[in-house]
Amino acid sequence: MIELYTAATPNGWKASVALEEMQLEYVVKPVNLMEGEQKTDMFLSLNPNGRIPVIVDKNNGDFVVFESGAIMLYLAEMSGKFLPTCTKKRSKVMQWLMFQMAGVGPMMGQANVFYRYFPEKIQPAIDRYQNEVSRLLKVLDTHLNDHEYLVDDYSIADMANWCWVRTYGWSGVSIDDMPNLNRWRHSIESRPLARKGVEVPGKIDKDKLLKGAKHVVTR
Repeated sequence: MIELYTAATPNGWKASVALEEMQLEYVVKPVNLMEGEQKTDMFLSLNPNGRIPVIVDKNNGDFVVFESGAIMLYLAEMSGKFLPTCTKKRSKVMQWLMFQMAGVGPMMGQANVFYRYFPEKIQPAIDRYQNEVSRLLKVLDTHLNDHEYLVDDYSIADMANWCWVRTYGWSGVSIDDMPNLNRWRHSIESRPLARKGVEVPGKIDKDKLLKGAKHVVTR
């Protein structure tokens, strides 16, 4: 059994989508970010950085893994799914996973902060991060022009990038001119287990999200 400490964020979804796609048994431990539960002593004992998601593998001596990318790698290696064994293909999956972790996630996160949450509208900052998000998404779109998935078969790299890309509207950017990215996005969206994964720990009204409304969580 795996315990998943998570919240309804793209990084949280990376872990739950992986768990669902790999069909691993897990139990959800919701973390209320607004109440600061990620900063409690209990949670900090699991992740000193005070961020979700975190997993505790009860089948492996209560082994704790934090950082969403590290969780995906751990689960893929444990299950033997969605991570190639071929050295070159494995490296390619790792490259696109790191692309999300180092680029797509942080830049979309900053775009979200300055476009949605920051009390003062600093237009140069908004423009800077939205432009960088668009650039990164166009990198994906160009690559996907002649690739069904990021690396041959569907992998944890696709899951990780998709969990962020699907929230593009929240960053205030458009992907109307990115047909390959949209084709790939819809392909993953059609996977029942991927869809189930992004409903953990609660389902978000995607239409309202993409239209720029506040997150509406339904149980």
